Amino acid sequence: MFDRLDKLIGEEARKEIEGKKVLLIGVGGVGGFALEALVRSGFNNITIVDYDTIDESNLNRQIITNEKNLGKIKVEEALLRAKSIRSNICINPLNIKLTDANLVELLDNNYDYIIDACDDLEIKFLLIKYSMKYNYKLISSMGTAKKTKPELLSITTLDKTFNDPIARILRSRVKKEHINTKVHVVSSTETIKEVKEKGTCILVPSVAGILCASYIFNDIISSSSNN
Repeated sequence: MFDRLDKLIGEEARKEIEGKKVLLIGVGGVGGFALEALVRSGFNNITIVDYDTIDESNLNRQIITNEKNLGKIKVEEALLRAKSIRSNICINPLNIKLTDANLVELLDNNYDYIIDACDDLEIKFLLIKYSMKYNYKLISSMGTAKKTKPELLSITTLDKTFNDPIARILRSRVKKEHINTKVHVVSSTETIKEVKEKGTCILVPSVAGILCASYIFNDIISSSSNN
């Protein structure tokens, strides 16, 4: 399956990828595409966390959804999709709502990388707070709703974000509590659309998810090439 990937990055780097332990929080619009990219890029040890079920409103942007799995548990459907691509992949699906207490318990599992693709501001803050204590590399997706221009997304650090309401809230809180603001994030500089509801299309969250996965992928192959 990975013949072309090996030609691009080398078998040794791909085996480095295979050995890394990744925690993906959220498998919706952003997280579903992040998972897709991880599965197809050789990652083999992924824990996925989400407590939601699939709703009809998810169909316009979430890759794990279709008309036949409405009402189904997201992590279970994400697992099925991943297994349909690579039957031998090791994925641990956790259908839980994260709190401070069970997040700490989860982080005791020594992950190499964490992708934050959830929409819970408290969990986002806690992941930043705990990133140094637990020594994992974090990439956190900021806001993707009310935006339509994926070309304005980039991987940056929290202190350099602008035009991103979620990043602004987190940046303020992180500064107030004297926590590192250099954490890596995926953020858009696009001005949000002035719409009443939380409108979203596939274009921005999908690319945000792939950028989250690319941060991990490129960090590993860069480290591998320097060894």
